[in-house]
Amino acid sequence: MVVQTLSDIESLEQVPLSERGLACSTYEALRQAARCSPQAPALSFFADAADFRRTYKWNYSQLFADITRAANAFNDLGIKPGEVLAFILPNLPETHFTIWGGEAAGIVMAINPLLEAKQIAGLLDAAKASVVVTLAPTAGSDLWPKLASQLDQLPIVRSVVWVSMEPYVAEPVRGALKAAALKERDLHRDIAIHDWQSLMSTQPHTHLKSGRQIRRDECSSYICTGGTTGLPKIAARTHGSEVFNAWAMSAHLQPRSGGQVIFCGLPLFHVNGQLVTGLMPWTQGDHVILGTPHGYRGEGVIPRFWEMVEHFGINFFSGVPTVYAALLQNECEGRDLSSLRYAMCGAAPMPAELFREFERRTGVKILEGYGLTEGACVSSINPPHGERHIGSIGIRIAYQNMRAVVLNDAGEYLRDANVDEIGLITISGPNVFNGYLEERHNQGLWIDIDGQRWLNTGDLGREDAQGYFWLTGRKKELIIRGGHNIDPKQIEEALQAHPAVALAAAIGSPNAYSGEVPVAYVQLRPGQVCNAEELEAFAHLNISERAAVPKRIEILDALPLTAVGKIFKPALQQREIAKVVQEEVERLGLSNIAVEVVQDNRRGHVACIRAGTAQEVLAPLLGRYSFQTEWLN
Repeated sequence: MVVQTLSDIESLEQVPLSERGLACSTYEALRQAARCSPQAPALSFFADAADFRRTYKWNYSQLFADITRAANAFNDLGIKPGEVLAFILPNLPETHFTIWGGEAAGIVMAINPLLEAKQIAGLLDAAKASVVVTLAPTAGSDLWPKLASQLDQLPIVRSVVWVSMEPYVAEPVRGALKAAALKERDLHRDIAIHDWQSLMSTQPHTHLKSGRQIRRDECSSYICTGGTTGLPKIAARTHGSEVFNAWAMSAHLQPRSGGQVIFCGLPLFHVNGQLVTGLMPWTQGDHVILGTPHGYRGEGVIPRFWEMVEHFGINFFSGVPTVYAALLQNECEGRDLSSLRYAMCGAAPMPAELFREFERRTGVKILEGYGLTEGACVSSINPPHGERHIGSIGIRIAYQNMRAVVLNDAGEYLRDANVDEIGLITISGPNVFNGYLEERHNQGLWIDIDGQRWLNTGDLGREDAQGYFWLTGRKKELIIRGGHNIDPKQIEEALQAHPAVALAAAIGSPNAYSGEVPVAYVQLRPGQVCNAEELEAFAHLNISERAAVPKRIEILDALPLTAVGKIFKPALQQREIAKVVQEEVERLGLSNIAVEVVQDNRRGHVACIRAGTAQEVLAPLLGRYSFQTEWLN
């Protein structure tokens, strides 16, 4: 069925979901795919963008065999249903085997490899992970050193599995990897360290040794959400939610022929990488191209991306706005992009100018969507065969309800928002997770609507008359100037339209009088020259709401990004707090004052200040601001 409008979604729902024949688990979904097309190409991996034609390949039969071997290896290490296996890995084929094999054995926890050692340890401890899969000692990688430095604080971790880069590197490098591994084993004799290849080589590939029959409602994975303070929240998801979301996404993209070629460049610790460019295409018989251990961040991936599209015949890829902005810096003229049909954009709002320019220059349809870890991955998306509204996150997926609601002062449901009225976005359906691992994180998470539990996404938005949703910001990202709510998106959209601007981020800067005032940070396009005064004049002309005009615009060489490629606003907010403190210090004519802004798990941003006797005069001035302060001796 072709999905063009909300009516088509409603027509899909005439068949009860229970009659759709969905697999009960991710393992069973992958088994079905292997039975349908065992010899079809399933996964190709290249380790180096400079040599992307050299790939390592798996057909569906081989892919499922390695997933089964991994499940059996983890079972031998003591991973049973309810037991947690964590992985700290770059994008490797073994990462996929760990994810889906781990879900067949127990619960898989994905950890961002860019986190600091103490944060990694905190997450492992919170989840009670007993087995950790990580990269073996490798030159240029700090994954093993970070984990090793924390293992004496993690008595619950009983086994570590090393994944080596040996299969993907030249012979001289293999020797160095083996030598490094031997040296580290000698240094860590008190830790049970297992070699991935050795574990896999002894396992059967035809069946699960555990004999496990997995139910839909069983927990499959722990995924860390992008928290702004302290450790991320840990979301507990189910097999049923992941299988359903993969099916619903593919249903939204119908009609489509099997055997599509999908590029994966987003990290595999993130739900988009796992589901949109993993489980979903594999349930449809597609071929996934896994591009370098570091995905889009890999050296040469973005500069050679259009060449890769031409070579592999890529039909679809998924990215965030910063990826699209980077791709536009590389010429696609002369490349055959006829295979490329769609590109999905999510995780952050896409500036309208970037959207238009990308489509104009490449001819590729962008499908803007919306999703969150708590909803498996995708909750809404523009229909590929219907109207695509720039700036809209599209229409809801089938069988998942979505609405904008108005709450009362107590945070309880009052009514549905009217058409085009801004409200709180809420969702309910088979893709919604069970809740966060730590119970205190579930406070205020659920909203009771007519006796049914709905997820409070924390996002503000509206639904138009055609059923398209439009985000207007997150509550926690709103700039509140003297009680007036300012959506940072309108500032960012205006600045993004300037021809010299590649990326823009608007945040609230602490202000003693107004609480916050808007400021903006921008990153220029390569080769462009522009100053802050010019951008400020441009903002005055193009931002209609006077209160939203930035009080200051700063140009940075590069905006801070998360591992997924989203602009990391907390880093900019920390920068603003430090700037405010320094301004007050200078106003008082003080010197030798040290300031560091950190994120505290309970208090949010905290300015840690070493001021000595100057604390007496500085403390009253800083007390006028909303951020927390901590005075150091």
